[in-house]
Formats: sequence, C-alpha cells, structure tokens
Amino acid sequence: MYKLSGLGGRLYRGETSIDFVGKRKIWYSFSGLLILASAFTLFTQGLHLGIEFKGGSSFTVTTKNASIETAKQSLLESQITSQNIVQKVGNDKVRIQTDTLTSLQQKSLESVLAKNFNVSIESIDSQIIGPSWGEEITRKALYGLFGFLLVVMLYLAMTFEAKMAISAIIAVIHDVVITVGIYALVGFEVTPATIIGFLTILGYSLYDTVVVFDKVRENTKSIAASGKTTYSRAANLAVNQTIVRSFNTSLVALLPVGSILFVGAGLLGAGTLKDLSLALFIGLITGTYSSICIATPILAALREREPAMQALAKRVGNRGDKPITNSPAAASQSNGGPRNQPRRNRRR
Repeated sequence: MYKLSGLGGRLYRGETSIDFVGKRKIWYSFSGLLILASAFTLFTQGLHLGIEFKGGSSFTVTTKNASIETAKQSLLESQITSQNIVQKVGNDKVRIQTDTLTSLQQKSLESVLAKNFNVSIESIDSQIIGPSWGEEITRKALYGLFGFLLVVMLYLAMTFEAKMAISAIIAVIHDVVITVGIYALVGFEVTPATIIGFLTILGYSLYDTVVVFDKVRENTKSIAASGKTTYSRAANLAVNQTIVRSFNTSLVALLPVGSILFVGAGLLGAGTLKDLSLALFIGLITGTYSSICIATPILAALREREPAMQALAKRVGNRGDKPITNSPAAASQSNGGPRNQPRRNRRR
C-alpha cells in the first residue's frame, strides 16, 4: 500500500521508471494489430452511415404505444424491404429511417403507421433528405477534419518543433482509425453527432500529447551540451512524470462519458446519445494510450536519428551513465556520493 501511495512521486523523481520509449516495438506491434483489425472491419462491414450522409426518408411517430416491433411490421406491410433503421427515442417516440422512397411509398407507409399506432397521418413527422444534401454534409465534415489537422500541425510546429508535430499527427490518425474501426464493429450509425465526437477526441488526444511534449522539451533542453543522458531516456522520464496526470484526467473524463453510454444509451434507451458517447469513450482511451505509448516513442525515434543525438548517445554509452533522475539521492550518487572527510585534530 505504501508503494502504491508514493508511486506518482517516485515516477516523477525518476526513482521508479517504466520504460515506455525503450519498449516501443511492443506498443507499435499492439497498435499495428488494432489498426489491421480496424481496417479489416471497415473492409468487410463498413460504416453504417446515417440518413444525414447517405440521404433517405425519416418518419417519427409519437404515441404512448411506441413499439419497435409495430414499426417493423408496418414496414413489412408497406413492402419496404430495403435497409431500414428503427429506433425508439425516449418512451413515446419511434423513428424509422429508410432509403429514399417515392411519393407513393411514402404515403403508403404513413397510412400503415397511422393505422397500426392509432394516430393521425398529420401527427407523423416525415423528413425527406436527398443524396446531394448528404454528400454536401459529408464533404463539409471531411473539410473540417483535414482543416483541423492542418491547423494543429502548424501550431505544434511553431510552438514546439516539426518532429513533435509529425509525431502528434501520427498519434491522432492512429486514434481516429482505431475509433472508426470499433464504430464499424459495433454497428453504430454514423451521424453528425459522431463527427462532433471525433473532433472532440482529436482535441483531447492532442491536449494530452502536448502536456507530455511540453515536459519532454523541458527535460531535453540543452541536452546535447550537458551530455548527461540520451534523448530517449529524457523523453521516457517526461512520460513517467506526466503519466499520473494523464490517467487522472482521462479517468475523470471517462466517468461522465461512460455514464452517458452505458446508463443513458444502454439502460434508459436514449438512442440519440450513443452516437456521441461511444466516439468519446473509445477516443478518450485511445488518446491517452497514444500520447504515452505512440507519440513520445515516435518522437524519440525521430530525434535519435539526428547526428547530434547519435553522438550524444555514443558519449553516454561510453561512460555507461545511468538514466537521468530528479532524485536528490540519485544526483548525489551520480556525483560520486557523499565523501568521508578526514577528521581533524582539534587543539584545546
């Protein structure tokens, strides 16, 4: 219990260290498997695009006797056998989404829904979304995503350095691919709320990465001149110094998002919340993982290829120096430790 209670302090001082950077091949292999699984899922199942992106017809029936089974039966009676999505919204609404229908099919379905749910046709909320409008929404969503990545890369390059920007963008793409793959695996519908969730997790992932990179910059300032340790060791120390903060921040963010996903969408049946909450839940986890195990190891690998860093690693290797720490005791040992001074004879 004592060891766990003081773990954060020992990690920050360097007395205890987890070799995230040195074990980069393990993280790369694990992430590679996740990315391959995501790509396979996308290829075999694909994303279930919402009506806002692919176009179609939407019918919302408000009644006390809201039932998904009744809605599906109405579709069969209307002979609409295309890919349909039936959702219960709250306790008194049923939403039916179909492909684009002709005016005759639309009137037929409205009549059957009114008869089966015992409501008037005028009370049924019908919306027709054309394919061109869905394509416009998709194009704007892609513009927003690419514009976001471009602005972030320029900001990181100006604030930190170009290689930090490259590492951060690779980590962000890593997060998006895995999140999209899981989204395709569970079969959730991609809606505008999903895009909002993706943009939100991109911002959170970059925030976590920037916190780590700021500590890396602090630890590696004038590292070539001092020659005390290698860039990878200093970067790994930065990860250990910020890991407790990253976990605490992620946990605090995951609690309300998990409540929305599992309680709101799962138990209470609020289907409109699951699109946003799933993207946030998966993105928060992958964002924390990538900032620690992907972004920083990639940055260290890029910097270690520089001639100055290679010369530094050679000097440190020849001396056989130990990893850098912030511990006063370790600093004392690195300087030769406390020396026993000869006792002087005092004259009385």
